[in-house]
Amino acid sequence: MKDLKEKVLRGGLAKIGSQTANFALRLGSLMVLARILDPKDFGLVAMVTVITGVFTLFKDAGLSAATVQRETISSEQMSTLFWVNLLVGVTLALLLVAVAPIISAFYHEPRLFWITVALGADFVFTGATAQHSALLQRQMRFDTIALIDMIALLAGITVAIATALSGWGYWALVGQVVTLPGAYAVCTWAAVRWIPGMPSRHVGIRSMMRFGGTVTLNCLVVYIAYNLEKVLLGRFWGADALGIYGRAYQLINIPTDNLNSSISGVAFSALSRIQDDPERQKRYFLKGYSLILALTLPITLACAVLANDMILIFLGPKWKEAVPIFRLLAPTILIFGLINPFAWLLFSTGHVGRSLKIALVIAPLAIASYLIGLPHGPGGVAFAYSAAMMLWVIPHIAWCIHGTIISPRDILQTVKRPLISGIVAAVLAFIVQLSIDQLLPPFLRLVLGGGVMLASYLWMLLYVMGQKEFYMDLIRGLRKRPLVYVEESNATR
Repeated sequence: MKDLKEKVLRGGLAKIGSQTANFALRLGSLMVLARILDPKDFGLVAMVTVITGVFTLFKDAGLSAATVQRETISSEQMSTLFWVNLLVGVTLALLLVAVAPIISAFYHEPRLFWITVALGADFVFTGATAQHSALLQRQMRFDTIALIDMIALLAGITVAIATALSGWGYWALVGQVVTLPGAYAVCTWAAVRWIPGMPSRHVGIRSMMRFGGTVTLNCLVVYIAYNLEKVLLGRFWGADALGIYGRAYQLINIPTDNLNSSISGVAFSALSRIQDDPERQKRYFLKGYSLILALTLPITLACAVLANDMILIFLGPKWKEAVPIFRLLAPTILIFGLINPFAWLLFSTGHVGRSLKIALVIAPLAIASYLIGLPHGPGGVAFAYSAAMMLWVIPHIAWCIHGTIISPRDILQTVKRPLISGIVAAVLAFIVQLSIDQLLPPFLRLVLGGGVMLASYLWMLLYVMGQKEFYMDLIRGLRKRPLVYVEESNATR
């Protein structure tokens, strides 16, 4: 793995590039669909997806993560895991059909029945591609993964906009959800060209099943903790309130979600490959953590400062009620940027048990915050949620690094540079916004405020905080010779 650094840098660049394009596509589609559809359309689909999201956590049973994390894996093991994944996907699709009447009755909304049934196709597609996707990740073919992600997203957006313009309402959003995994499945099979064999018994997948089961349970607990508020808002405040809250949450989460997705897969694969070299693993983790913080922290702070203009431009005038929710959710997304990367470290080193214990503490904390804020509507929930996450961030980080080679000092040194730079830049952007509040139209205010924040942030981070050499080193690494991919024989390495 002596070329690991080059693979990580090039893979990270490919993923960041694709996620940047994906961010533009997702944001553009959100702007278009928000102007064609009503908040209630988004709310209806969100009522279902927040529940089916629980099923989503089981659709690959954590087995793709197990495949990536293993130092070696045989073709027989992967074939057996493929059939397990496909069986799980089909079972989940049938379960959705069974629970569709229950979901419809829970919300007192008959239209949710067929929405729930249609979303079942997602699980079949995912089950059929879980191991193919994991094989691409093991081989660190992140440029291929990036291309597939972009094609699939573009297909889903095309279907959504076309059906929305044709007057199909909320079915446009359903079409997007179903088309994306279908396109992803076709592209992944075409890229990998691995045909699974018949399943085999006694091929040594029990430990992988146990690893995958723990990962799945961990994801289930975290999902419930981070999404129950949407169920509660939909049930007690209705589709309109959920639609407004959901769009605010989606818009503020798109940048950080894209960035985390672009780096997490690369980081997890790289850290798994060097799990027997703690010092090297520490260096790689801290560099990856530094990079994702440098990208996510200023974006989240910008969302808080520029909330009014961002909602008006990206969603339109009929979404003004989303502005305070958008701003109140900013601390939560900021905390996610700080704590989510520790999953790379815990999963790559096999500490899934600790990750599960952490999730079991987060869940009641988050749920309690929802219940406290629920009587006050979406704004109350957003405020209580952010307050709870701010109280949790330091205990979370301390628990994750306890007993590892990474010290609190390492984390403090890594966090302080982008955080201080982001705060200074946010203050300057806020002053500019106040100065030109009524002098310029919203788009120009956003461009000017964002430009001031970007310029001041880069100046602070690169020169005042002395990070210029760090990023120059990354750029120099990307200028090295391109890597040639060599097919791994029998998918065993």
